[in-house]
Amino acid sequence: MTSDSDDALSWDGDEASAPKDPALPRGWNAVGKGSDEVGTVADDGTVTAAGETESAGLSTAMLLILGVVGGVYLLYTIGWVVAGLRLRPLASFLVDDTMFLPWFVLAIAAPALWFLASWVLTKGRATWIRIAVLIAGVVLLVPWPFVTVGVIGS
Repeated sequence: MTSDSDDALSWDGDEASAPKDPALPRGWNAVGKGSDEVGTVADDGTVTAAGETESAGLSTAMLLILGVVGGVYLLYTIGWVVAGLRLRPLASFLVDDTMFLPWFVLAIAAPALWFLASWVLTKGRATWIRIAVLIAGVVLLVPWPFVTVGVIGS
């Protein structure tokens, strides 16, 4: 039997326990220096390391809005194709085909580019910002030659 003076300051099994990973319960957020190293405690008591948390998927309303706005952009693309093909004979009087063709291609690609840019540039932002940018594209990218003249036109 040993009679160390340090035995009074420790419990049996202290040296065998591994240090715990820093973790917070669900709903708490770590801030400040070293906050990216703090994990979360799951309901069953297991610790999820930082960076292993799964991001929540899109809500049903957001998926519905994306589908409707994506459909409108697809219709805008078709409208720009039809309007551009109808304007080509008239535009040949004003500008050369080498000037008309790049702008025609850009007008066709504009709805898809706007959708992609708004999706990428608003990632991590509030949902209402993403919706506002998509709605702004719906307002700005209207194929006015198709709307004013239509398919038949005069």
